[in-house]
Amino acid sequence: MIVTRREAILGGVAGATLTATPALGATSLPSKRPAVGARRFTSRAVEREIARVSAKIGDPKLRWMFANCYPNTLDTTVRLSTVDGGPDAFVITGDIPCLWLRDSSAQMTPYLHLAREDAPLRRVFHGLIARQARSILIDPYANAFMEDPTAKTDLSWSLSDKTDMKPGVAERKWEIDSLCYPMRLAHGYWQATRDRAPFDARWAKAARLSIATFRVQQRKDGRGPYSFLRKSDRNIETMPLDGYGNPSRPVGLIHCGFRPSDDACLYPFLIPSNLFAVTALRELAVVAQGARGDAALAQDATALADEVARALVEHGRMRLRDGSEVWAYEVDGFGNAIFMDDANVPSLSGLGYLGCVPANDPLWQRTQAAAWSPANPYFFRGKAGEGIGGPHVGLRQIWPMSLIVRSLSSNDPATIRACLKTLRDTDAGTGFMHETFDQDDPAQFTRSWFAWANGLFGELIVRVANTRPALLEGTL
Repeated sequence: MIVTRREAILGGVAGATLTATPALGATSLPSKRPAVGARRFTSRAVEREIARVSAKIGDPKLRWMFANCYPNTLDTTVRLSTVDGGPDAFVITGDIPCLWLRDSSAQMTPYLHLAREDAPLRRVFHGLIARQARSILIDPYANAFMEDPTAKTDLSWSLSDKTDMKPGVAERKWEIDSLCYPMRLAHGYWQATRDRAPFDARWAKAARLSIATFRVQQRKDGRGPYSFLRKSDRNIETMPLDGYGNPSRPVGLIHCGFRPSDDACLYPFLIPSNLFAVTALRELAVVAQGARGDAALAQDATALADEVARALVEHGRMRLRDGSEVWAYEVDGFGNAIFMDDANVPSLSGLGYLGCVPANDPLWQRTQAAAWSPANPYFFRGKAGEGIGGPHVGLRQIWPMSLIVRSLSSNDPATIRACLKTLRDTDAGTGFMHETFDQDDPAQFTRSWFAWANGLFGELIVRVANTRPALLEGTL
C-alpha cells in the first residue's frame, strides 16, 4: 500500500508526533523519537554515539534525520524479557509486530561496535541471539516468528498458506538469507566483544540445523520436504509446480524459495543469497571455533562453504548483451539465467557491503555497474533521484536501502555525497527512511515505520563520520 506523506505525518511512528519539515531552511526540527519514558530500550553508549556523530554533521536536516533514525530499533522495536532464566530480545520489524530473522539481525548490526562498552546493550544481543536460536529450532524454513512460541500466526496473509505451519511461526517463506543473517550477527558480536556467553549448546544446535537445512536444499537426493502455496493475485507470493519451485539441476548450489524481499524466486538458485551463504558459513566457523572450541561444527560449516563456492564459480555467472561477464541474479543449473537486481540485501549490488566479494573485485564492479543501469529492469531514475527497486512494491518505486548500500560499498566521495543528498531530500519531511518512494514524487512512499532502513541509514552516517568526515561538513 502506498502511504502518502499526509498519512505518515498523521499516523506517526510508534506514538511519536511527526511534523513535516519540507524546507532545508526550516528552523524548527523537533525530534521524532518517542518520549524518553516511552522508549523500548535506551543505551548510554548509543546516546553518546548520537551526540558524537551529530557534532560532525553540518547539514541541519541530515543531522536531524540521523538522530531520529539511528536509535529507531532500540527506541521502538526491542521487547526485552527473560526466558529460561536468560535474556530474551524479541525485535520486531517495525509496522509488522513479528520478528524476521533477517531484519532483526540487520537492525541490531549498527550497534555492534558499541556493545563492548555497554553491558545492558550486550544483554539485548544475548537475548536476540538466543531468540533467533530458539526460532530456528522451531522451524529452519520460516522467515518470521511470533513473540509467543505457542501462538499461531496472526498475519492475515499467512492464515491460509499451504505449508507445514508450526506454532510460533508467523510466515514460512524459505529464504537462504534468513539463516545467514543470524550467523552474521553472531560473528559480528563475537568480533566486537569476544564474549562467549551467547554461544551455548542451544546456539550450536541451531547452527547445526541451519547447515543441515542448507544441505537438504541442495536437493541432491530429491526435492526435499519444503513446499509453499499461497492463494494470491500476485505470482510473487507463491511458488510454482505444487509449491516446490521451478525445475533445477542439482549442481551444489542451495535452492531458495523466496528472495530477501519475500518475493518468490523465478529460478531456484538465487546467486546473491548463495554468495552470502558462503560468507556466513565461514563466519559461523570462526565463532564455532573461537567461542566454543567446536572444531567439528567449524569444519562442517567450512566444508559446505567451500562446496557452494565451487558451484558458484561454475554456475553463478552469465554474460550480458554487451558480452560482459557478471554475476547472475538467479540460475537454474541447466544454463538458464536472469539478470536483475532487487534492493533488498543480499543483492548483487550489496555483495561488497556484506563482505562477500572484495570491493575492488572486477567481476563485482561490472555486476554492480550493470545493476545501477538500464540493464537492470528494476533500476529507476526520475525527478526525485535514481536507485534500485524490485517487484515487491512495483515499478517506479526506489528503495532508499539501495542508495544506502551503494554508499556503504563505494570508495567514491562524489557517489556517497550524491546518495546522501537524495536520502536527505526524499524523506517527505518525516525524518525517517521508508521502504520505497516514487521516482518523481517522494511524498508517495511505503512504510512510515521500517526499522531496518532507519538503522542502515544510521550505520551509513556513522561510517562516513569515521572514514570521510569531510563529506558531512557543511550543507549538502
